[in-house]
Amino acid sequence: VQLQASGGGLVQAGGSLRLSCATSGRTCSSCAMAWFRQSPGKERAFVAGIRWPGSTTYYADSVKGRFTTSRDNAKNTLYLQMNSLKPEDTANYYCAVSASRPITSEVRNPRTYDYWGQGTLVTVSS
Repeated sequence: VQLQASGGGLVQAGGSLRLSCATSGRTCSSCAMAWFRQSPGKERAFVAGIRWPGSTTYYADSVKGRFTTSRDNAKNTLYLQMNSLKPEDTANYYCAVSASRPITSEVRNPRTYDYWGQGTLVTVSS
């Protein structure tokens, strides 16, 4: 499985960006797909995720109401729409896919995920 993340960049506070994660090599029909982010000196943190079957979405409290994750099944692509961006959202953003469907409590755990894309840098200026 290969994941290719894109869409990062420099944006002013209050602006928006949409990240994409194109997947190839495996179709996720019973799994979870998620976004994590990591800033220098900090641990990788869960941002948002979707679990199949059921298409249930999960969000970190810090992004709830501002970020939306979705999936285009036809394109095998995961998206992260980020609105009302804040300087504290600055980080490298990574997409990830699990090999099997995790239980709810494991969706936010980075150890749940078996495949990772390279990071895409998001910088929010104040």
